Amino acid sequence: MSTTALDPARRLRLNRRSLHLAYATAGYNLVEGVVAVAAGAAASSTALLGFGLDSFIEVSSALVVIWQFRTRVPEERERLALRLIAVSFFALAAWISVDAVRSLLGGGEAEPSPVGIGIAAVSVVVMPVLVWAKRRTGRELGSATVVADSMQTMLCTYLSAIVLVGLLLNATLGWSWADPVAALVIAAVAVREGVEAWRGEQCDDCCAAPTGVDG
Repeated sequence: MSTTALDPARRLRLNRRSLHLAYATAGYNLVEGVVAVAAGAAASSTALLGFGLDSFIEVSSALVVIWQFRTRVPEERERLALRLIAVSFFALAAWISVDAVRSLLGGGEAEPSPVGIGIAAVSVVVMPVLVWAKRRTGRELGSATVVADSMQTMLCTYLSAIVLVGLLLNATLGWSWADPVAALVIAAVAVREGVEAWRGEQCDDCCAAPTGVDG
């Protein structure tokens, strides 16, 4: 990546793009969360319920980015924003772990959920687009917060794929254990990413962000 300082006009455009991406993420995940929780409750699916609650955690991460980029100098809020995103990673890992262990210990068998399969499939398509846009924007802008938020979205992409596979296997083969086992791997990755965000290690290859430049 180039370390050339961005001109103020380009930085302003990237700040606005980061804000718009955060709004899009929050809006989509809010809808996704409501649909997944409703479908999970209807099908008694702990995987879908966990997926829905994860969507709300992703909304919280997007709100952190919105909070940061609603100021004229987002760089001044970088460190606190990273800490808040790290907390959302830890919350995600904690929920996934509890839900996965409960499922493995026999928390009840879920019924097939066509609605759940549908929303998970849509997320597998939508989330990677958001990840790509956030990561590209964050790296050019030199924002560790935007890059960390893209990692949160990437984890949600993985979780969407895991939930989708788990729902399909449960519906076709009755393999209810596949989803929680894979989810535990995602939880471990979430902890690692949370630690890196807390330490400010999320953007080692970002451009150097100049100080004193209004956004």
